[in-house]
Amino acid sequence: MKLRAFVERWGQPFSELLGIDLESRRAEEISKWFLASILYSKPIRESSATNTYRVFEAEGVVSPSAIIATGWDGLVSLLDEGGYTRYDFSTATKLLGVFGSLQKRYGGNLNLLHKEARDGDDLQKLLRSLGKGIGPTTVSIFLRETRGVWSKANPDPSPLVKLAMKDLGIKEIRKLAKRKHLDVVRLETALLRLGKDFIRRGKTIDVELE
Repeated sequence: MKLRAFVERWGQPFSELLGIDLESRRAEEISKWFLASILYSKPIRESSATNTYRVFEAEGVVSPSAIIATGWDGLVSLLDEGGYTRYDFSTATKLLGVFGSLQKRYGGNLNLLHKEARDGDDLQKLLRSLGKGIGPTTVSIFLRETRGVWSKANPDPSPLVKLAMKDLGIKEIRKLAKRKHLDVVRLETALLRLGKDFIRRGKTIDVELE
């Protein structure tokens, strides 16, 4: 499979799949993607995380204030409805802590957090400081797709992306994307799915880089 065809087949960004308009740069859209990034960060099926986000969206629980107002029991109920049962209790606790911190420190506006950050490393540090459980995986997922709207978003590839890079012999994603005239977010997302859905399961796809 040619690289461009591979990216077209597997590279749809998760935010686009969910109908989140990151390009608008609106705080409410970025907050939605942060919620979704937390859901996708657990070792759970992509479909379960997607379904769970859609449940939250349908109930209008996608803003920091709405998440806080829903409370722990309400969040557990929504997580269970979406199929997030394995991590329902811990994720409800995490969401309350993280979005509570975001509301208290930045009025629920992640754009203010980005503005405060000195550089890319500080941006990742500030995101992790929002609460227990916001680790490198969540930050990598979140910043991968905010790269186009936040100037300081420049995350390292996640372990699953690195797995795919190693399998295909890719040394630097951004350089490859530039050379092949590909969108770097779509390329990295395709590599993530290659690592997660294929290589980790003992399968692979024959991708031609040249």
